Amino acid sequence: MELTMTLPPELEVYQEKILESKVSYIRALPDEERPTLPWESKVGGLPYLPEGTPSPMAPDGSPLFLLAQLNFSDIPPLPSFPTEGLLQFFIHDDDSYGLNFDDPFDQSRFRAVYYKDIIRDEDALEPGRHIGDSHHYLPIDPRKSYPLRFERAVEVVQPQDFHFNKIMGTNFFDQFGAQKWELLHQFGQAVRSHRHKIGGYAHFTQDDPRNPELPMELLFQLGSDEAIQCMWGDMGVANFFICREALERLDFSNVMYNWDCY
Repeated sequence: MELTMTLPPELEVYQEKILESKVSYIRALPDEERPTLPWESKVGGLPYLPEGTPSPMAPDGSPLFLLAQLNFSDIPPLPSFPTEGLLQFFIHDDDSYGLNFDDPFDQSRFRAVYYKDIIRDEDALEPGRHIGDSHHYLPIDPRKSYPLRFERAVEVVQPQDFHFNKIMGTNFFDQFGAQKWELLHQFGQAVRSHRHKIGGYAHFTQDDPRNPELPMELLFQLGSDEAIQCMWGDMGVANFFICREALERLDFSNVMYNWDCY
C-alpha cells in the first residue's frame, strides 16, 4: 500500500528512514448517528450484553458506560488481532473518565470486555437499560450511537509514539536548534494518521505513557471529534494498549488505558 507525505526540506534527507517505519493499521470511520443492532461496531449507545450477564459496574455500584465496541468480523485482519468476536470498552462517568492516573491498568472504573462468540438473536440478549440524562462528565453522549466502518491503511511513526526515539534517535529534533518546534509541528502534520484507529502508532497530545522496555500494541484509539460529539478534555485523545502475547491469547484483563489533552 502506497504512502505519500510531504516533509519540510530540512527533513527530506530522512525520508527513506521514516518510510522504513511504515506499518498497517485500521481506520475506524464513524457514520451518522442512528439506532444500531446490539452487536454492531459503534461509538456510544447500548452495549451488546448476553442474557444473564450483569452490566459492568464500578466498585461503588455505579454503572460504566459503553464508549465503543468493535465487531472483528467486520474489520480487515491485522496480525495478532482477532478475526472474530466483539471487544467492548466501558468507562466511568467521572472527571477522569474512569482512568486511574496512578495505575492505568486498573479496570475498576473502566473495562475491556471480549466475547468470542456473538449471539445475533436479540431475544437472547439483555434488554438495553435506560441511560437517561444522569451523566455529567463523559466524553461522549452515551444516548447516541454512531456505527463504525473500517478500512485498512498505512502510516509511519508518529512523533509522540515512543517508537520514534527508537527509530530516529532520542532528542532527534534538538539538532535543528531554534527550528526544533516548528519542524516538529510540520513533521507531525505531514505524517498524521486517522484519529480513530485500531493498531499502528499511537497519537498523544502529551507524552507516551508506555514503558519502552515493555512494548504494548495500540488496541484502540478514539480522538476528539465534533462529528460524533466526542471531546476528551481540551481536544484530547484516548488510547487502549495491550501486550501482543495477551492480545493473541484474547486476554483483555491487563489492558492499559490512557487519555490526555492540551
